[in-house]
Amino acid sequence: MFEERTLGYGLVRSLFVFPFLALALLLIVLSGAHRSMSLDLLLSSYAVPSEVINSSCSAGSSTAEPPKDELLGDIMSVAFDDASSCLSRHQSAWYRRRPSNHTPSPYLIRRLRRYEALHKKCGPNTELYRKAVEQLVSDTGTAATECNYVVWVPSDGLGNRIISIASAFLYALLNDKVLLLHLTDDMGDLFCEPFPETSWILPSDFPIRYSWVLEKDHGYGNLLKNKLLSNDMDTANASLPAFLYLHLVHSNDEFDKMFYCEEGQQLLRKFSWLLLRSNQYFAPAFFLLPEFDTELSLLFPEKTTVFHHLGTYLFHPSNTVWGYITRYYEAYLANAKSRLGIQIRLFGKAHFDSHSDYIIDCALTKSLLPNVNRTDTALPTVTGAKPTSVLVTSLRSGYFEKLRNMYYEHATTTGEVISVHQPSHEEEQHSEMLNHNLKAFAEIYLLSLSDALITSPFSTFGYAAQGLGGLRPWLLVRPDDHDLCLHSMSMEPCFHFPPSYDCKARKKVDIGSVAPYLRHCEDFPRGVRLFD
Repeated sequence: MFEERTLGYGLVRSLFVFPFLALALLLIVLSGAHRSMSLDLLLSSYAVPSEVINSSCSAGSSTAEPPKDELLGDIMSVAFDDASSCLSRHQSAWYRRRPSNHTPSPYLIRRLRRYEALHKKCGPNTELYRKAVEQLVSDTGTAATECNYVVWVPSDGLGNRIISIASAFLYALLNDKVLLLHLTDDMGDLFCEPFPETSWILPSDFPIRYSWVLEKDHGYGNLLKNKLLSNDMDTANASLPAFLYLHLVHSNDEFDKMFYCEEGQQLLRKFSWLLLRSNQYFAPAFFLLPEFDTELSLLFPEKTTVFHHLGTYLFHPSNTVWGYITRYYEAYLANAKSRLGIQIRLFGKAHFDSHSDYIIDCALTKSLLPNVNRTDTALPTVTGAKPTSVLVTSLRSGYFEKLRNMYYEHATTTGEVISVHQPSHEEEQHSEMLNHNLKAFAEIYLLSLSDALITSPFSTFGYAAQGLGGLRPWLLVRPDDHDLCLHSMSMEPCFHFPPSYDCKARKKVDIGSVAPYLRHCEDFPRGVRLFD
């Protein structure tokens, strides 16, 4: 994460950091606050990775490293003043080996500040929110209102939830709506609040809960299908439901997908309340709507950075998850010269030996890991050299054990030392359990700290990790007879099941060929992904 620094840098760093900490502790002691705080808590707000502190004693160049950008290119708000409530928001920059090469646009930063003001004005526990709920209950949800809302409803595993929340937020941002999350018990302590002085959590007394009945009586697609709603209807003289339900999961039909048409968007703006359920990364679809062309170009001049910027902005690990991340990082990854993440997810049966050999061969042939000498077990290693750390995430332990044993039982041909680690192996996915999701988010984030990443096709877990880390992954997909895996040209998640209907031409089209920046996914050709 951080390169070895020189004696000169170490002296500068020591002179700056430790007097600062001493002064902070002195002020707290004089104020009497120390009487009710442990030393660990007292120091937690100023914690940085051990390798940064250790680097103060290292030798080399005398150039000091510039301070880490805690605001991540100003995408983060300066309005958060309580560092202890979300340690990751202030400390995460120190755990990135290098700054992101993708700077958020000034326009995106301005729009995020504008959104924060809107959310603060209209969010939970405000008078405007209370009035909007009263209007919803009184069945007048299409009457003119100052605040408009989209309520996200979870579906499937954590990776699906993360990419769909990011998509829902982009939808809210483009339409000046307020995003609220219906967080079930299995997501209760995953994320910090992303917006200052307010909450994105839907209050527990909200009068509507998701059920299949919503799809029947309030489903946008179902109402279109039964001709109870039309995109070109005169809403001023029509009897409309108080809210609409948007069914944007993988199994939705062509009527549900009318959401992605411009006339559909115009109708949906008439509703103050929208409930949205999705397990998809549907953000790419907005790039096909002419009304959003200019706005999206200003927000994301680099089209492959949509999830990277929105994910960095939205998904800060809670203190519980951050504890998992930092403890594991310090124990197994902090001292590494480089870090390789390997994310393994199977969606069917596979022969273990052949599949694990395939993954290892991918890492070897792409020079992500060194080969081993299977004949001379006494080859010397480079004394004192930092290891390359490999982080394996999988529901099963067999892949980790095979790779670990390979480097334990045989010396590398380069003399490098390879350490292999796996934080957990749950055997089965249990997205309905909070503890399972806490570990899952910790492992997604740890993968995002890698220097290089190997991911499984179709996996939203891998998509979230590569996007948060700003990494173009090596996909476990064979592009031809010679290459074992493919270096993706984009770090964006794949929109697995996009619409196939051209709203203007009124006919089915190949959605991956209608725009140069939208192409079929390398790991799932039916889907589409944003490219530059």
